[in-house]
Amino acid sequence: MELSRRRLLGTVGAAGAAGLVAGGAGGAIGAAATHDSAPRALTTIGSTKVAFRPARDRHQAGITTPLQASGHLVAFDLAPGSGRKEAAALLRRWSRTAEELMAGRRPDADTGVALDAGPSSLTVTFGLGHSFFGRTGLTKRRPVQLDPLPDFSADALDPKRSNGDLWIQIGADDALVAFHALRALQKDAGTAARLRWQMNGFNRTPGATAHPMTSRNLMGQVDGTNNPKPSDPDFDERIFVGRDADQEWMRGGSYAVVRRIRMLLDEWEKRSLHEQEKVIGRRKANGAPLTGGSETTPMRLDANGADGLPVIPANAHARVAAPESNQGAAMLRRPFSFHDGFREDGAPDAGLLFVCWQADPLRAFTQIQRKLDRGDALSAFLRHEASGLYAVPPAAEAGDYVGRPLLEG
Repeated sequence: MELSRRRLLGTVGAAGAAGLVAGGAGGAIGAAATHDSAPRALTTIGSTKVAFRPARDRHQAGITTPLQASGHLVAFDLAPGSGRKEAAALLRRWSRTAEELMAGRRPDADTGVALDAGPSSLTVTFGLGHSFFGRTGLTKRRPVQLDPLPDFSADALDPKRSNGDLWIQIGADDALVAFHALRALQKDAGTAARLRWQMNGFNRTPGATAHPMTSRNLMGQVDGTNNPKPSDPDFDERIFVGRDADQEWMRGGSYAVVRRIRMLLDEWEKRSLHEQEKVIGRRKANGAPLTGGSETTPMRLDANGADGLPVIPANAHARVAAPESNQGAAMLRRPFSFHDGFREDGAPDAGLLFVCWQADPLRAFTQIQRKLDRGDALSAFLRHEASGLYAVPPAAEAGDYVGRPLLEG
């Protein structure tokens, strides 16, 4: 079944659209191992489609699409000798493959990895990095919003896992479907582009909770409560590039900031529940602000306790990141969790593949991150290890490929 806009808006609003969770398959494995009956088909998960060419808006899929259970982020650099012509041919191939896969069809020379599965809400989203424009001779058409992000004091960035000429976000509710798309797109790159970096992520499987709810991150915190919602009157203005943009080819597009953020889970888990809640500014049980109410109750940032101190500490993450603390700045957070094994000291190499969307990174991500960089209690438990910024053009129109107005305009 097609993913209708009404269902999309309702699901994104209910789930916060940018939460992330450590999901597990233990319950499903246990059930299959202890029952003789064959497993039942998850028809609602496998059959759901997301349109590559949306009928009602110009935005690429994977931005306001409800969070998927499995994801891959991957960046490519154009190969030496590849330029504008080769980039256009590559994006044409990629767009054709993405459209086929998202519709549940198999491309030529298919690997068969996802032969038995439906589209499973597969989305493929394409972006262009700062360096792409120099490689293709299009520097005059590079938006100022794509200027490199500033350095932050907490950064410990690995350049080999950052940036890139071309970026792809893949999401699906089935891990084999997501991998299948990753493999098909990598093969499509051929000799035109070379893999720069690739990261794998996950979220909770849709339907794993008794009712729709905001997800939790690997720290166990409800995550995504304050996300902008498509029902907000200024949502499009905050997230998508408007019609008055200097670069016409980006109108209806968005800008994605990508960060690999490792969580120091061993240190975090040593803290008491009370300490953790003070760091975040919300109750761990239900995501409610420390000033009371439910998850959706507005924070009372002016409330003081009996000791005269703010109930929500001055450096609590929820306070520092709130739009009220950042001149109204907001971004749509749509990340994945990751776990890449363990480090030499035995600590988990796990955390957040942070992906956020906005019409202007300088007025959203950069403004908020600068504030967090100066005094966020949560920063002591995080390590920013990779970063990227990408211009994500609008969706391709009928017969076109993503980025054609830029490359052929």
